[in-house]
Amino acid sequence: MPNPLLVTLLIKIGVAAAIASFLVRVRFFSRSILREERSYRERLVFAGCLSLLFGASVTVRIVTQGYQAADLGLEGSFLSGLLGGYLVGIVAGPLIALPAVLNGEYFTVVLYAGVATAAALLRDLASDPEQVWQISPFFERSLYRLYFVERDYPTAAYQLLALGILVLSEFLRQLLGQVFGERFLFVLRPEDGPGFHWLLLATYVSTIFAVAIPLKIWNNQRTESKLKEQNQLLMQARLEALSRQINPHFLFNTLNSVSSLIRTNPDQARQVVYRLSHILRRLLKTHEHFVPLREEISFIDDYLAIERVRFGDKLRVEQEIAADVLDCRVPSMLLQPLVENCIRHGLGSKIEGGCVRLSAQRDGDDLRVTVADDGVGMKPEAAASLIGKGIGLTNTHQRLNVLYGGRFLFDIESQEGQGMQIRITVPVTLGEGLRQTMASQRRGGATEAAKPKTQPVP
Repeated sequence: MPNPLLVTLLIKIGVAAAIASFLVRVRFFSRSILREERSYRERLVFAGCLSLLFGASVTVRIVTQGYQAADLGLEGSFLSGLLGGYLVGIVAGPLIALPAVLNGEYFTVVLYAGVATAAALLRDLASDPEQVWQISPFFERSLYRLYFVERDYPTAAYQLLALGILVLSEFLRQLLGQVFGERFLFVLRPEDGPGFHWLLLATYVSTIFAVAIPLKIWNNQRTESKLKEQNQLLMQARLEALSRQINPHFLFNTLNSVSSLIRTNPDQARQVVYRLSHILRRLLKTHEHFVPLREEISFIDDYLAIERVRFGDKLRVEQEIAADVLDCRVPSMLLQPLVENCIRHGLGSKIEGGCVRLSAQRDGDDLRVTVADDGVGMKPEAAASLIGKGIGLTNTHQRLNVLYGGRFLFDIESQEGQGMQIRITVPVTLGEGLRQTMASQRRGGATEAAKPKTQPVP
């Protein structure tokens, strides 16, 4: 039959893992462990979280008068000082000990406060904040790797020091329990007899595991949160890079047109400069990835007005925008690359010019936007392979793929001599959800965007 003390020690480690798993699901706590610097209020709330759970473990042991494995007061005090520093340790240690003190175990408050202070000192001694999270019960493997493979001597020494303080804390508890008895201090101590020293060693090992396992669980949460944050920042940077790409030739040609108009038609030159300033202000002022369709149409109006100055009557524009879609959210700079593609490649080489047609309408829960021209066109098989070749179309497709996870429609149809048509279909409700997600991420939130319902392009 297994020794009762060994069973108790194993259950104690399981309780430590359960408490750590519960705390990591508390939103404030999971956000707090990501920060090394905290305000006084945040430190006090952090201390309260630790005190509440680990103090409850002491209370359960006292109330049940037999469930000794629940008591993780010493381990909780150590963790509070190690993760929060002196203020958190000084507050959390006595609060965790409070149920024991009320039960007459007066030496508990002194021991827990001392352990929390020693752990806070250990935190200060870390040359790198990450060293705190590298404390492991499997010290022989980590020390071998740090000392002989990576030759990271400071981290190896820090791990030894941390394990030494943990062993010393348990030693003081055992010593005080032996000298003053369990009346004034709770201690898990084996009875004298066969296997005494092995059981005593097991109590030290259980204390180390009861501290190292929560650290491991919380560090995994930190790693996942950091990876998620890095992925979000990467996506943000990628979107901004894609959305801010505008053909520099457009700017050069516009400035050349202004230069020519200054002498021949100053009023028109002023209008071109005015519209160009709108375009540049739009590109520079906002970090929004979703805008109302009416704002995107206004941007295209400015863009086409400038192009009409260059092309004159050769460029005609037709718009068919349903009134109920003007407030729908669409990715910013969605239309400009498509319109530019029509003008440059569809109409630019056509002597008599042509027409750019822009339409938008609802299709159930989806928004369908079409940009077409009656230019020179191309063979259907050539049109099907445009994605990946043309910068404007490729960037637009990549942005839609990043924002909608590939769940959108991007159709290109063309015939030689008959022009080209580009049709984009995106979920309206998803655009609003993604906009709110992007906004919450900029405020420090981390919510996931809802999944769209449309299917990807085959």
